[in-house]
Amino acid sequence: MINLANYQLSGLLQPSRRLSLLILVLTITLVSFLTTGCISSPAVTAEQRTFLDLSINYLGEYQLPKMEFEDTPVGGLSALTYDRQLDRFYALSDDRSQLAPARFYTLKLLLNSSATGDLKLDKLEVADVTLLKKENSETFPQGRLDPEGIALSPKGTVFIASEGAINRGILPAIQEFNLQTGQQQQSVRIPERYLPNQNTTAEQTPRGIQNNRGFESVAIEPVSLAAASGDPYRLFTATESALLQDSLPPDSQQPIRLRLMHYLIGDVAPPLLVSEHLYLLDQAPSGAIVNGLTDLATLDAAGHFLSLERTYGLLGGGAKIYQLATGGATDTSGISNLNVDISRIEPIKKKLLLDLKELGIYLDNLEGIALGPQLPDGSQSLLLVSDDNFKDYQVTQFLLFGLKSRR
Repeated sequence: MINLANYQLSGLLQPSRRLSLLILVLTITLVSFLTTGCISSPAVTAEQRTFLDLSINYLGEYQLPKMEFEDTPVGGLSALTYDRQLDRFYALSDDRSQLAPARFYTLKLLLNSSATGDLKLDKLEVADVTLLKKENSETFPQGRLDPEGIALSPKGTVFIASEGAINRGILPAIQEFNLQTGQQQQSVRIPERYLPNQNTTAEQTPRGIQNNRGFESVAIEPVSLAAASGDPYRLFTATESALLQDSLPPDSQQPIRLRLMHYLIGDVAPPLLVSEHLYLLDQAPSGAIVNGLTDLATLDAAGHFLSLERTYGLLGGGAKIYQLATGGATDTSGISNLNVDISRIEPIKKKLLLDLKELGIYLDNLEGIALGPQLPDGSQSLLLVSDDNFKDYQVTQFLLFGLKSRR
Protein backbone atom coordinates (compact mmCIF):
# COMPACT_ATOMS: atom_id res chain seq x y z
CA MET A 1 0.00 0.00 0.00
CA ILE A 2 1.37 3.40 -0.95
CA ASN A 3 1.76 5.89 1.90
CA LEU A 4 0.52 9.08 0.29
CA ALA A 5 1.76 11.28 3.13
CA ASN A 6 5.34 10.05 2.79
CA TYR A 7 5.28 10.51 -0.95
CA GLN A 8 4.03 14.05 -0.66
CA LEU A 9 6.65 14.96 2.00
CA SER A 10 9.46 13.58 -0.15
CA GLY A 11 8.30 15.65 -3.08
CA LEU A 12 8.25 18.77 -0.96
CA LEU A 13 11.90 18.29 0.13
CA GLN A 14 13.36 17.77 -3.35
CA PRO A 15 13.73 21.51 -4.27
CA SER A 16 15.50 22.18 -0.95
CA ARG A 17 17.94 19.35 -1.58
CA ARG A 18 18.65 20.61 -5.06
CA LEU A 19 19.43 24.09 -3.68
CA SER A 20 21.79 22.67 -1.03
CA LEU A 21 23.56 20.56 -3.63
CA LEU A 22 23.94 23.56 -5.92
CA ILE A 23 25.46 25.65 -3.12
CA LEU A 24 27.90 22.85 -2.25
CA VAL A 25 29.01 22.48 -5.86
CA LEU A 26 29.55 26.23 -6.24
CA THR A 27 31.57 26.36 -3.01
CA ILE A 28 33.85 23.51 -4.07
CA THR A 29 34.35 25.09 -7.51
CA LEU A 30 35.25 28.47 -6.00
CA VAL A 31 37.75 26.96 -3.53
CA SER A 32 39.34 24.92 -6.31
CA PHE A 33 39.55 28.02 -8.51
CA LEU A 34 41.37 30.01 -5.85
CA THR A 35 43.72 27.31 -4.55
CA THR A 36 44.85 25.83 -7.86
CA GLY A 37 45.87 29.12 -9.44
CA CYS A 38 43.14 29.20 -12.04
CA ILE A 39 43.46 32.96 -12.02
CA SER A 40 45.55 33.65 -15.11
CA SER A 41 49.14 34.83 -14.50
CA PRO A 42 51.62 36.33 -16.93
CA ALA A 43 53.56 33.73 -18.92
CA VAL A 44 57.20 33.32 -17.94
CA THR A 45 59.45 34.01 -20.92
CA ALA A 46 62.63 32.14 -21.80
CA GLU A 47 64.62 35.26 -20.94
CA GLN A 48 63.05 35.42 -17.47
CA ARG A 49 63.95 31.79 -16.88
CA THR A 50 67.54 32.37 -18.06
CA PHE A 51 68.51 35.65 -16.37
CA LEU A 52 68.20 37.15 -12.92
CA ASP A 53 65.74 40.04 -12.73
CA LEU A 54 68.16 42.85 -11.89
CA SER A 55 67.92 46.63 -11.77
CA ILE A 56 70.86 49.03 -11.54
CA ASN A 57 70.97 52.52 -10.06
CA TYR A 58 73.81 55.03 -10.54
CA LEU A 59 75.06 56.46 -7.20
CA GLY A 60 77.89 58.75 -8.22
CA GLU A 61 81.47 59.25 -9.35
CA TYR A 62 84.79 59.91 -7.65
CA GLN A 63 88.04 60.82 -9.39
CA LEU A 64 91.14 59.87 -7.44
CA PRO A 65 93.71 62.71 -7.49
CA LYS A 66 97.12 62.03 -8.99
CA MET A 67 99.16 60.90 -6.01
CA GLU A 68 101.93 58.70 -4.62
CA PHE A 69 101.55 56.22 -1.79
CA GLU A 70 104.58 54.72 -0.07
CA ASP A 71 106.87 55.69 -2.95
CA THR A 72 104.59 54.23 -5.63
CA PRO A 73 102.51 56.19 -8.17
CA VAL A 74 98.84 55.30 -7.70
CA GLY A 75 97.51 54.65 -11.17
CA GLY A 76 96.90 52.10 -13.88
CA LEU A 77 94.10 50.56 -11.78
CA SER A 78 92.74 47.80 -13.97
CA ALA A 79 90.82 45.46 -11.66
CA LEU A 80 88.96 45.32 -8.35
CA THR A 81 87.97 42.69 -5.81
CA TYR A 82 86.18 43.09 -2.48
CA ASP A 83 87.11 41.70 0.96
CA ARG A 84 83.85 41.34 2.87
CA GLN A 85 85.50 40.50 6.18
CA LEU A 86 87.63 43.65 6.22
CA ASP A 87 85.22 45.82 4.20
CA ARG A 88 88.01 46.81 1.82
CA PHE A 89 88.57 46.75 -1.92
CA TYR A 90 91.82 45.61 -3.52
CA ALA A 91 92.73 47.46 -6.72
CA LEU A 92 95.39 46.05 -9.03
CA SER A 93 97.80 48.35 -10.85
CA ASP A 94 98.83 47.23 -14.33
CA ASP A 95 102.33 48.68 -13.90
CA ARG A 96 104.75 46.06 -15.29
CA SER A 97 107.29 47.03 -12.59
CA GLN A 98 108.32 50.00 -14.74
CA LEU A 99 107.40 52.88 -12.40
CA ALA A 100 107.45 50.77 -9.21
CA PRO A 101 107.26 47.03 -8.43
CA ALA A 102 104.06 45.26 -9.55
CA ARG A 103 101.46 45.80 -6.82
CA PHE A 104 97.89 46.13 -5.62
CA TYR A 105 96.34 48.72 -3.32
CA THR A 106 93.89 48.43 -0.42
CA LEU A 107 91.05 50.94 -0.75
CA LYS A 108 88.40 52.12 1.70
CA LEU A 109 85.02 53.08 0.25
CA LEU A 110 83.35 56.10 1.86
CA LEU A 111 79.67 56.94 1.29
CA ASN A 112 77.44 59.79 2.38
CA SER A 113 73.77 60.71 2.27
CA SER A 114 72.51 63.79 0.45
CA ALA A 115 70.03 66.28 1.91
CA THR A 116 67.23 64.24 0.34
CA GLY A 117 68.49 61.06 1.97
CA ASP A 118 69.90 59.58 -1.23
CA LEU A 119 73.11 57.57 -0.83
CA LYS A 120 76.07 58.87 -2.82
CA LEU A 121 79.71 57.99 -3.40
CA ASP A 122 81.95 60.29 -1.33
CA LYS A 123 85.44 59.03 -2.10
CA LEU A 124 87.90 56.15 -1.89
CA GLU A 125 90.94 56.31 0.34
CA VAL A 126 94.19 54.47 -0.31
CA ALA A 127 94.95 52.55 2.88
CA ASP A 128 97.81 50.20 1.93
CA VAL A 129 99.92 48.83 -0.89
CA THR A 130 101.15 45.25 -1.35
CA LEU A 131 104.07 44.45 -3.66
CA LEU A 132 103.82 41.23 -5.66
CA LYS A 133 106.75 38.88 -5.20
CA LYS A 134 108.06 35.76 -6.85
CA GLU A 135 108.33 32.48 -4.95
CA ASN A 136 111.82 33.52 -3.82
CA SER A 137 110.30 36.61 -2.13
CA GLU A 138 111.86 39.02 -4.66
CA THR A 139 109.70 41.56 -6.44
CA PHE A 140 109.09 41.01 -10.14
CA PRO A 141 111.68 42.63 -12.39
CA GLN A 142 110.58 45.04 -15.09
CA GLY A 143 108.62 43.43 -17.91
CA ARG A 144 108.12 39.99 -16.35
CA LEU A 145 104.49 40.40 -15.23
CA ASP A 146 101.55 42.11 -16.95
CA PRO A 147 98.97 42.35 -14.11
CA GLU A 148 95.40 43.01 -15.27
CA GLY A 149 92.90 40.98 -13.19
CA ILE A 150 92.48 40.25 -9.46
CA ALA A 151 90.12 38.05 -7.42
CA LEU A 152 90.03 37.25 -3.70
CA SER A 153 89.79 33.54 -2.88
CA PRO A 154 87.97 31.86 0.05
CA LYS A 155 91.44 31.03 1.44
CA GLY A 156 92.31 34.69 1.84
CA THR A 157 94.69 34.72 -1.12
CA VAL A 158 94.41 36.66 -4.38
CA PHE A 159 94.62 35.33 -7.91
CA ILE A 160 96.25 37.69 -10.39
CA ALA A 161 95.71 37.50 -14.14
CA SER A 162 98.78 38.46 -16.17
CA GLU A 163 97.43 39.45 -19.57
CA GLY A 164 100.48 38.64 -21.59
CA ALA A 165 102.44 40.78 -24.04
CA ILE A 166 103.81 38.39 -26.62
CA ASN A 167 105.88 41.06 -28.37
CA ARG A 168 107.74 41.60 -25.09
CA GLY A 169 108.06 37.94 -24.19
CA ILE A 170 105.42 38.01 -21.41
CA LEU A 171 103.22 34.90 -21.51
CA PRO A 172 99.64 34.95 -20.20
CA ALA A 173 99.33 33.55 -16.67
CA ILE A 174 97.01 33.10 -13.69
CA GLN A 175 98.91 33.05 -10.40
CA GLU A 176 97.99 32.89 -6.71
CA PHE A 177 99.58 35.26 -4.17
CA ASN A 178 99.52 35.65 -0.41
CA LEU A 179 97.24 38.54 0.48
CA GLN A 180 99.46 39.93 3.24
CA THR A 181 102.97 39.33 1.91
CA GLY A 182 102.27 39.37 -1.84
CA GLN A 183 104.39 36.22 -2.33
CA GLN A 184 103.51 33.88 -5.18
CA GLN A 185 102.13 30.50 -4.13
CA GLN A 186 101.08 28.63 -7.28
CA SER A 187 100.33 29.01 -10.97
CA VAL A 188 97.28 27.80 -12.87
CA ARG A 189 98.09 25.69 -15.93
CA ILE A 190 97.13 27.50 -19.14
CA PRO A 191 96.10 25.33 -22.14
CA GLU A 192 98.51 25.41 -25.06
CA ARG A 193 95.92 26.93 -27.39
CA TYR A 194 96.32 30.20 -25.43
CA LEU A 195 100.11 30.21 -25.83
CA PRO A 196 102.15 31.14 -28.92
CA ASN A 197 103.69 28.43 -31.07
CA GLN A 198 107.12 27.21 -30.10
CA ASN A 199 109.89 28.43 -32.38
CA THR A 200 110.44 25.77 -35.01
CA THR A 201 111.58 25.70 -38.61
CA ALA A 202 108.27 24.16 -39.70
CA GLU A 203 105.51 26.49 -40.88
CA GLN A 204 102.77 26.69 -38.25
CA THR A 205 99.32 28.22 -38.07
CA PRO A 206 99.40 31.15 -35.64
CA ARG A 207 97.82 30.40 -32.30
CA GLY A 208 97.48 31.87 -28.82
CA ILE A 209 96.53 35.26 -27.47
CA GLN A 210 96.95 38.40 -29.49
CA ASN A 211 99.59 40.78 -28.21
CA ASN A 212 98.29 42.61 -25.13
CA ARG A 213 94.84 40.98 -25.58
CA GLY A 214 95.07 38.06 -23.16
CA PHE A 215 93.63 37.61 -19.68
CA GLU A 216 92.17 40.90 -18.44
CA SER A 217 89.66 39.27 -16.12
CA VAL A 218 89.62 36.76 -13.30
CA ALA A 219 86.69 36.02 -10.98
CA ILE A 220 85.88 33.56 -8.21
CA GLU A 221 82.46 32.33 -7.17
CA PRO A 222 81.01 34.32 -4.23
CA VAL A 223 82.93 33.54 -1.06
CA SER A 224 79.73 33.02 0.91
CA LEU A 225 78.80 30.21 -1.48
CA ALA A 226 82.27 28.82 -2.00
CA ALA A 227 83.42 25.90 0.06
CA ALA A 228 85.28 26.43 3.32
CA SER A 229 89.05 26.33 3.57
CA GLY A 230 90.46 23.14 2.10
CA ASP A 231 87.46 22.41 -0.12
CA PRO A 232 87.45 23.25 -3.85
CA TYR A 233 86.03 26.44 -5.32
CA ARG A 234 85.60 27.76 -8.84
CA LEU A 235 87.65 30.34 -10.73
CA PHE A 236 86.80 31.95 -14.07
CA THR A 237 88.89 33.88 -16.58
CA ALA A 238 88.45 35.10 -20.14
CA THR A 239 90.52 36.69 -22.85
CA GLU A 240 90.09 40.36 -23.72
CA SER A 241 89.85 39.55 -27.43
CA ALA A 242 89.90 36.52 -29.70
CA LEU A 243 92.78 34.07 -29.88
CA LEU A 244 94.74 34.24 -33.12
CA GLN A 245 93.23 30.97 -34.36
CA ASP A 246 89.71 32.22 -33.52
CA SER A 247 90.05 35.63 -35.18
CA LEU A 248 87.78 36.64 -38.05
CA PRO A 249 88.80 38.77 -41.06
CA PRO A 250 89.25 42.48 -40.22
CA ASP A 251 86.19 43.46 -42.28
CA SER A 252 83.89 40.97 -40.54
CA GLN A 253 80.79 42.43 -38.87
CA GLN A 254 80.21 39.36 -36.72
CA PRO A 255 80.76 39.44 -32.94
CA ILE A 256 84.32 38.75 -31.80
CA ARG A 257 84.77 35.19 -30.52
CA LEU A 258 86.33 34.96 -27.07
CA ARG A 259 86.83 32.03 -24.71
CA LEU A 260 85.85 31.93 -21.02
CA MET A 261 87.46 29.21 -18.89
CA HIS A 262 86.13 27.57 -15.73
CA TYR A 263 88.64 26.06 -13.27
CA LEU A 264 88.23 24.06 -10.07
CA ILE A 265 90.75 25.11 -7.41
CA GLY A 266 91.55 22.89 -4.40
CA ASP A 267 94.31 21.92 -2.01
CA VAL A 268 94.50 18.22 -2.91
CA ALA A 269 95.13 18.48 -6.66
CA PRO A 270 96.45 21.16 -9.04
CA PRO A 271 93.88 23.56 -10.54
CA LEU A 272 91.67 21.66 -12.99
CA LEU A 273 90.12 23.10 -16.15
CA VAL A 274 86.48 22.01 -16.01
CA SER A 275 85.05 23.66 -19.10
CA GLU A 276 85.37 26.48 -21.59
CA HIS A 277 82.65 28.49 -23.33
CA LEU A 278 82.24 30.86 -26.27
CA TYR A 279 81.72 34.52 -25.38
CA LEU A 280 80.55 36.82 -28.18
CA LEU A 281 82.04 40.31 -27.79
CA ASP A 282 80.29 43.28 -29.39
CA GLN A 283 82.00 44.85 -32.36
CA ALA A 284 83.82 48.11 -31.62
CA PRO A 285 81.99 51.33 -32.51
CA SER A 286 83.42 53.69 -35.09
CA GLY A 287 86.45 55.59 -33.81
CA ALA A 288 87.42 53.07 -31.13
CA ILE A 289 91.09 52.15 -30.87
CA VAL A 290 90.72 49.43 -28.26
CA ASN A 291 87.75 47.16 -27.59
CA GLY A 292 87.48 44.17 -25.32
CA LEU A 293 86.13 42.23 -22.37
CA THR A 294 87.97 43.77 -19.42
CA ASP A 295 86.47 42.16 -16.31
CA LEU A 296 84.01 39.68 -14.83
CA ALA A 297 82.09 39.50 -11.55
CA THR A 298 80.27 36.40 -10.32
CA LEU A 299 76.67 36.88 -9.16
CA ASP A 300 75.94 33.40 -7.80
CA ALA A 301 76.93 29.76 -8.03
CA ALA A 302 74.41 29.05 -10.78
CA GLY A 303 76.41 30.45 -13.68
CA HIS A 304 75.33 34.10 -13.61
CA PHE A 305 77.96 36.83 -14.09
CA LEU A 306 78.39 40.48 -14.86
CA SER A 307 80.79 41.39 -17.65
CA LEU A 308 82.35 44.74 -18.49
CA GLU A 309 82.94 45.47 -22.16
CA ARG A 310 85.03 48.59 -22.76
CA THR A 311 85.89 50.72 -25.77
CA TYR A 312 88.36 53.60 -25.84
CA GLY A 313 89.52 55.87 -28.60
CA LEU A 314 89.89 59.38 -29.93
CA LEU A 315 86.27 60.18 -29.11
CA GLY A 316 86.62 59.04 -25.49
CA GLY A 317 85.53 55.94 -23.66
CA GLY A 318 82.49 53.73 -23.66
CA ALA A 319 81.43 50.76 -21.57
CA LYS A 320 78.56 48.32 -21.26
CA ILE A 321 77.63 46.06 -18.36
CA TYR A 322 76.06 42.75 -19.37
CA GLN A 323 74.50 39.98 -17.34
CA LEU A 324 75.72 36.55 -18.45
CA ALA A 325 74.19 33.09 -18.13
CA THR A 326 76.43 30.11 -18.87
CA GLY A 327 73.73 27.44 -18.47
CA GLY A 328 73.41 25.40 -21.65
CA ALA A 329 76.54 26.87 -23.26
CA THR A 330 78.62 24.47 -25.36
CA ASP A 331 81.95 23.30 -23.94
CA THR A 332 84.49 24.57 -26.46
CA SER A 333 87.60 23.15 -24.77
CA GLY A 334 87.86 20.47 -27.45
CA ILE A 335 87.41 22.87 -30.39
CA SER A 336 90.77 23.91 -31.82
CA ASN A 337 89.62 27.06 -33.60
CA LEU A 338 86.45 29.15 -33.68
CA ASN A 339 86.92 31.03 -36.97
CA VAL A 340 84.54 28.57 -38.61
CA ASP A 341 80.78 28.05 -38.75
CA ILE A 342 79.64 28.24 -35.11
CA SER A 343 75.91 27.81 -35.74
CA ARG A 344 75.95 24.54 -33.78
CA ILE A 345 77.82 26.06 -30.84
CA GLU A 346 75.69 27.55 -28.08
CA PRO A 347 77.46 30.65 -26.73
CA ILE A 348 77.15 32.21 -23.30
CA LYS A 349 73.90 34.14 -23.18
CA LYS A 350 74.15 37.93 -22.73
CA LYS A 351 71.66 40.55 -21.62
CA LEU A 352 72.50 44.26 -21.59
CA LEU A 353 72.14 45.66 -18.08
CA LEU A 354 73.46 49.17 -18.73
CA ASP A 355 75.12 51.15 -21.51
CA LEU A 356 77.12 53.65 -19.47
CA LYS A 357 76.83 56.28 -22.18
CA GLU A 358 73.23 56.69 -20.98
CA LEU A 359 74.60 58.27 -17.78
CA GLY A 360 75.59 61.37 -19.72
CA ILE A 361 78.96 61.72 -17.96
CA TYR A 362 82.58 61.57 -19.08
CA LEU A 363 83.82 57.99 -19.25
CA ASP A 364 87.50 57.18 -19.03
CA ASN A 365 89.15 53.84 -19.77
CA LEU A 366 86.93 51.67 -17.54
CA GLU A 367 88.49 48.26 -16.92
CA GLY A 368 87.55 46.91 -13.46
CA ILE A 369 84.25 45.82 -11.90
CA ALA A 370 83.46 44.27 -8.51
CA LEU A 371 80.51 43.70 -6.20
CA GLY A 372 80.99 45.45 -2.88
CA PRO A 373 79.19 45.80 0.45
CA GLN A 374 75.44 45.73 0.89
CA LEU A 375 73.95 49.22 0.94
CA PRO A 376 71.48 50.55 3.54
CA ASP A 377 68.54 50.14 1.15
CA GLY A 378 69.34 46.45 0.78
CA SER A 379 70.86 46.71 -2.68
CA GLN A 380 74.29 45.34 -3.57
CA SER A 381 76.97 47.91 -4.33
CA LEU A 382 78.80 47.63 -7.64
CA LEU A 383 82.05 49.54 -8.19
CA LEU A 384 83.84 50.28 -11.48
CA VAL A 385 87.34 51.74 -11.94
CA SER A 386 89.22 53.18 -14.90
CA ASP A 387 92.85 52.70 -15.89
CA ASP A 388 94.44 56.11 -16.42
CA ASN A 389 97.50 54.54 -18.09
CA PHE A 390 99.58 56.89 -15.90
CA LYS A 391 98.70 59.71 -18.32
CA ASP A 392 98.13 63.30 -17.18
CA TYR A 393 95.17 63.71 -19.55
CA GLN A 394 93.37 60.62 -18.17
CA VAL A 395 91.80 60.07 -14.76
CA THR A 396 91.34 57.28 -12.23
CA GLN A 397 87.57 57.22 -12.21
CA PHE A 398 85.36 55.29 -9.79
CA LEU A 399 81.66 54.79 -10.53
CA LEU A 400 79.29 53.40 -7.89
CA PHE A 401 75.98 51.64 -8.56
CA GLY A 402 73.32 49.89 -6.54
CA LEU A 403 72.28 46.48 -7.85
CA LYS A 404 68.90 45.01 -6.86
CA SER A 405 67.16 41.74 -7.57
CA ARG A 406 63.46 42.20 -8.30
CA ARG A 407 62.52 38.63 -7.55
